Amino acid sequence: MNNFFEQLNRDLKQSNGALPRLIVDDQALEQNLQYVAKKLKYGSHLQPRIVVKSLACLALLKTISLKLSTQRFMVFHMPQLLPILENFSDVDVLFGKPMPVSIVQHFYAMNQNCRQADIQWLIDSKARLLQYLGVAKQFSLTLKINIEIDVGLHRGGVRSDFALIEILRLIEQNPEHLVLAGLMGYDAHVTKLPSVIKKIDVAYRESQDIYQNYKNIIQQQFPHLWRADLCFNGGGSPTFYLHVEQSVCNDLSFGSMLLKPSDFDSDGLSVLQAALWISTPVLKVLPFTQLPGLAVLDKLPHSSKALFVYGGYWMAHYVYPRGIHPHALYGRSTNQEMVNVPKNTEIAVDDFVFLRPTQSEAIIPQFHKLYCYKNRDFEAWETFRE
Repeated sequence: MNNFFEQLNRDLKQSNGALPRLIVDDQALEQNLQYVAKKLKYGSHLQPRIVVKSLACLALLKTISLKLSTQRFMVFHMPQLLPILENFSDVDVLFGKPMPVSIVQHFYAMNQNCRQADIQWLIDSKARLLQYLGVAKQFSLTLKINIEIDVGLHRGGVRSDFALIEILRLIEQNPEHLVLAGLMGYDAHVTKLPSVIKKIDVAYRESQDIYQNYKNIIQQQFPHLWRADLCFNGGGSPTFYLHVEQSVCNDLSFGSMLLKPSDFDSDGLSVLQAALWISTPVLKVLPFTQLPGLAVLDKLPHSSKALFVYGGYWMAHYVYPRGIHPHALYGRSTNQEMVNVPKNTEIAVDDFVFLRPTQSEAIIPQFHKLYCYKNRDFEAWETFRE
């Protein structure tokens, strides 16, 4: 990677953009998309669904949508819904978490032209479904309802046969205003559990068994609600590789793994490349770290230079130059962060240092633009700032 960052440093200095930048490496993104497309080709039982919060940039989403031939999106944040509806002609939206009913009311009150939009609203309880039924009656709508099921993550959602049956009965009793769209079961816990507690294959099989049981209830006890086109959504980036091999789902969500921030370093995603970086210029170079009030330490041998960079304290790890790291005692700063590099590092004011974000969904909204780095040039893409 050293050659990559050295070239990126030179290209940034020539671009006259001496501010912190969020950069997506087009070559790495393209290779990740090729891998995903290949896996989906063999996992033909699954339709891909792009997670908007993790890729919160319209140009990036359009690129991915085109490469993967899908306009299915998962939305988690209401302000990101309209840009998706307005910019994709054949869009299919599934909410990834339940929205407060007041937000749903406001959306339909302010956007009459969206009342026929293909939106699956996620509900986690009968009580919330009753709230949504009220909205449907208020605006004379038929809402598509997707039911959140707990497949082992324990983050809410339906946890018993009885709870699911209650919800299905309410949908069945209100065909004018409610239609069953499917189920959503997020299984991120599968790859996060320590192996001494439960191995990945066991955890995945158990989560799939839970999911299949809820599917069976719909098909066997509510045949009038069962349709071939019901959306059985599952997955997420951590378990993508498991679902493409075998899954009771037919709809697979993922997003972060396409940029592969460091939180998504795992054996199952090892073939994917990191594609998202933060660059920030060096403002000051000092021969060593001077700690306030501890001048006596200045006389000791020093193995590191001290750099002050533009900004800092992002959810990210410093990765270049080699050996760069924040100082444990000096503290962190979002304004001018001090970092150390080995004493023999060749670096000067106006050079750039680089960080790898831990998450994409937390970092992208912090930057007004995402810069696509392609053929040694930078194309600025507007991000969703909230």
